[in-house]
Amino acid sequence: MSTQQSGTPSDAVPNGTAPEPIHRVGVVGAGLMGSGIAEVCARAGLDVLVSETGPEAVEAGRDRVTKSLAHAVRGGRLAPADSATSLRRIGFTTDLADLADRDIVIEAVAEDEQAKIEIFAALDKVVARPDAILASNTSSIPIMKLGTATGRARQVIGVHFFNPVPVLDLVELVPSLLTSDRTRDRAREFVGRALGKQVIHAKDRAGFVVNSLLVPYLLSAIRMLESGLASADDIDNGMVLGCAHPMGPLRLADLIGLDTLKAIADSMYAEHKEPLHAAPSLLLRMVDAGLLGRKTGRGFHDYSGGKESRPA
Repeated sequence: MSTQQSGTPSDAVPNGTAPEPIHRVGVVGAGLMGSGIAEVCARAGLDVLVSETGPEAVEAGRDRVTKSLAHAVRGGRLAPADSATSLRRIGFTTDLADLADRDIVIEAVAEDEQAKIEIFAALDKVVARPDAILASNTSSIPIMKLGTATGRARQVIGVHFFNPVPVLDLVELVPSLLTSDRTRDRAREFVGRALGKQVIHAKDRAGFVVNSLLVPYLLSAIRMLESGLASADDIDNGMVLGCAHPMGPLRLADLIGLDTLKAIADSMYAEHKEPLHAAPSLLLRMVDAGLLGRKTGRGFHDYSGGKESRPA
């Protein structure tokens, strides 16, 4: 692995010059987050190409985008013609090399450090544009680890969207110690101006801003359930009705995905060694059992039949 620590011609930009606009976007992964990122980029008028591992994953990703756009039309947030145009702007491929001409490539695969490192090493070889940004949607993995898997660490940055991507306005921008100012500025311009999202800036520490606050809260709720202090419904209703939260912590954990929550907690605990970041035994067993929340139909609550019916 190598790092790029000194400036290159592609990093040089005259003072006062606006960052060059991004037109061609690549997305690696068409899961819940990747498909959402592809959708918001297409709705912003950008040329989007999504890479997936095989034809079935491509079709699943295309279906996610199609259903999400249809939902926006039904809700009156998007005109039918704009929905159709957005869908036409999104292409799919099973060959990572097809992302060679992209201005920015956003990795959005599962929260697995080694998998992400391998993707960044591969992108470093196939993305041909010397000024291309390689970004990660990671929730917690330090950006430095991803940047040093490439020979262009100055152009690697964290661009962390939140689920559901088409609805939530926030994006965390996370440069590493080696990320260039130009990369940061171009990424901020892309997220803020092109996509219309609200940017907050985070240091390159596991958990960043939001998850550093959120994850200990969610894990605390799981420990409360595990110890028998309260039921899942009472914990969630307590925070919704008593603190005016839009969703209780256990329902929120189910929405995030319990496997994703565990991965974020593991990454934060590995870096900070804070006991509050350690995944509770109940969370570990539920992940082992495949009870991952809404995406599997059952987590701390039951979502069989497409709606929540009872606590798990």
